[in-house]
Amino acid sequence: MAKRMRTEGTVDRYLGQFPPEVRKRLGELRSVIRACAPGAREKISYGIPTFDLEGNLVHFAGYAGHIGFYPGAAGITNFREELAGYRTSKGTVQFPLDRKLPVALIRRIVKFRVRQNLAKAGS
Repeated sequence: MAKRMRTEGTVDRYLGQFPPEVRKRLGELRSVIRACAPGAREKISYGIPTFDLEGNLVHFAGYAGHIGFYPGAAGITNFREELAGYRTSKGTVQFPLDRKLPVALIRRIVKFRVRQNLAKAGS
């Protein structure tokens, strides 16, 4: 289960709760998201790190055996084939801690979500 914090917590504080290797992976994911969505604001929402750009963009969380990445239903559906090697559900993908993060795929998903949110906002 993800470590939960009250909403006034910071993303840095959230990440600081994890062992160094998990914290490193979460930090890597955070950096990829930041690079692909430079205008997005970080916050804690639903007790986990969230990037907001004209609404929720993506969330992520640490778990005992995986990193949870939450790009929403469209973020999963549009990349279903590329995500076939990972455990997914309607709006979630699990990246196992014993495998490298699929950085190129994460970039494509985040950029897709950026375009989606900006189009929805009329920007």
